[in-house]
Amino acid sequence: MKPTLLILAAGVGSRYGGLKQLDRLGPSGETIIDYSVFDAIRAGFGKVVFVIRENFEKEFREAYVDPLRKKIETDYVFQEINSVPPGIVVSDERKKPWGTGHAVMMAAGKIETPFAVINADDFYGFGSFRAIADYYKDWTPARENDYCMVGFDIRNTLSEHGTVSRGVCSLDSERFLTGVTERTKIGWVPEGIAYQDENDRQVLIPGESIVSMNFWGFTPSFFSHLESGFREFIEANAASPKAEFYIPGVVNNLVNSGRATVRVLEGLEKWFGMTYREDREMVVAKLNELVAGGVYPDNLWR
Repeated sequence: MKPTLLILAAGVGSRYGGLKQLDRLGPSGETIIDYSVFDAIRAGFGKVVFVIRENFEKEFREAYVDPLRKKIETDYVFQEINSVPPGIVVSDERKKPWGTGHAVMMAAGKIETPFAVINADDFYGFGSFRAIADYYKDWTPARENDYCMVGFDIRNTLSEHGTVSRGVCSLDSERFLTGVTERTKIGWVPEGIAYQDENDRQVLIPGESIVSMNFWGFTPSFFSHLESGFREFIEANAASPKAEFYIPGVVNNLVNSGRATVRVLEGLEKWFGMTYREDREMVVAKLNELVAGGVYPDNLWR
C-alpha cells in the first residue's frame, strides 16, 4: 500500500506578499511543491492531493495538477470559509478558512491510505518523506490510530528576517509524542534562541528542542477525529473572525486521552521555507546548492 501526500496549499501568503506556492525558485523554474512531490515519488508515495482555494483553481491546475498527473495520481479539494456543518452561521468578518485541521478534513473523501501532511511552502528533504513511507510500509488497519510526525531541531527552523511560531514538542523516552505547545515570536537572541511568553517576556529555549513543522503521518481514522473535533470547535467559534482549528490541538487531545499514539521521527535534513519575502533569496541559494551537489537534477521533470 503506497501512502498519499496531502499538501496544504490554501494559504494566501499575507506576510510573503503573494502566492508563494506558485513562486518559481529552482534553476529550471521549480517551486518548493515540485521538490516535495519529486521527493515523495522517490520515497514511494502513490498519490498527491492538494488543498487549495477555489479562487486560484485555474492557476493551480495549470502549474501542478495537470502536469503532475503524468508522474503520479493527482487530485485536489477546496478549503473555504463556508466549508462548515449545516446550520452553522459564520461571521461576516471572517476572511480566511479555519486552520490546518480544517484543511486536512477537506480531503476526507479523497484518501483511503496512510498519508503524510505537509505545508506547500516548506522544504523538508527526501529523508523526511522516506521516513513516513517506511513507517507505514507494513501498515494494517489494526494500526488505525498509530500516527507519526517528522520532528526538527528548532535551531534549524528559524528565519533570519523575523520571528516565527513553532509547535514545541514533548517526547517520552521512546520518542512518542506527549504534547505540542505553540510558542510564538521565536527568534535568535544574543544568548541563543528565545520565544515570547504571554507576559511578553523572552524565554530561552534549547536549540535541540524538537518542533513540529507540520509534517505529520496519519491514517484514515484521523478524519473521524477531525470531524468530531471540528464540530465542537465551530459551534463555539463560528462568530470569531480569527479562531483556527489546528492539527496539534487535535493531536494533543488524542494523545492525552490515550486514543492515539504519535511516534516522532527524526528530520535528518535541514528544513527551510519562506515565511517572509526576504527568505526567498536564501531558498533560491539553498536549492542551487543542492542541485550543484547532485542531490537533485537541474530540471526535476525533464
